[in-house]
Amino acid sequence: MTERITLAHGSGGKLTRQLIERIFYPHFANEILQTGDDAAQITVSGGTLAYTTDSFVITPLFFKGGDIGKLAVCGTVNDLATSGARPLALSCGFILEEGLDIGRLERIVASMAETARNCGVRIVTGDTKVVPKGAADQIFINTSGIGIIPEGCQISASRARPGDAVIITGTLGDHGAAILLEREELNITAEIASDCAPLHHLVSRVLAEVRDIHVLRDPTRGGLASTLNEIAEQSGTGILIWEKEIPVRPEVRGICEMLGMDPLYLANEGKMVMILPEESAGKAVELLRRDPLGKDARIIGRVLREPARKVLLETVAGTKRIVDMPVGDPLPRIC
Repeated sequence: MTERITLAHGSGGKLTRQLIERIFYPHFANEILQTGDDAAQITVSGGTLAYTTDSFVITPLFFKGGDIGKLAVCGTVNDLATSGARPLALSCGFILEEGLDIGRLERIVASMAETARNCGVRIVTGDTKVVPKGAADQIFINTSGIGIIPEGCQISASRARPGDAVIITGTLGDHGAAILLEREELNITAEIASDCAPLHHLVSRVLAEVRDIHVLRDPTRGGLASTLNEIAEQSGTGILIWEKEIPVRPEVRGICEMLGMDPLYLANEGKMVMILPEESAGKAVELLRRDPLGKDARIIGRVLREPARKVLLETVAGTKRIVDMPVGDPLPRIC
């Protein structure tokens, strides 16, 4: 690990993991934090709460399919949904750069409010700080959220089991590709919008009929590759995915081929990885496809006993290769 922070430490890949394990875990160590899930599960009198926090530093602030405000609400709601929780309330903290246009700020706040209403949650507390010009880039947002986990629901990346099926709820890389096109001002014409969307209703629909879901994760920073590696590490299992089954829009695949990128590593903001017993997978996919946000859901792989803590890709040619965690950060400030 390097002795200074680099952009790659925020990629959700190997350096992010090293930073957490070297700096944060030793000082903050406790059994809840070290589960490594997107939302902490806290037992209180009368039930179990899900609690999560996230920060958003995306550039540009506005993009096709959303903006930093919508992203902040959806991202936090989705992290709660990874525990099966029903979101209740959010907090929001703003870091504002001196000179930020008030109209842009109000547009972002209005977007947050509309998204929260659509999600059925309230923003109940917050904080605002202003820093001198040059000390931030326009606006950074931190959001925290709490929700209630249904009785009997036990979802964690540590619960992946050999023989389980791996499902993705839709196409990969839409958010990453959309941000790449807007940020780099590439002379490419493509109808690609961010998939930024809240997924708690989609998760609730499946949980109502399929209660034995083992793992839920939203593949944001580092994409599907990072998410599956995290699950394999936490559960001590291997994961095999099939390239021919992984849904990628032709436009996204084309951009990746032109720029030498892999859609497995591109961020998503409206997709969920679901791992559950194979006998329940068909029913889960059927339920997911009834919702517009899950219409492209499909089974893309299975959990293995060996090789432990590794992710393998079976290519369309029938060969296998290791899918590792990303080391660098091909697209910083993606969320």
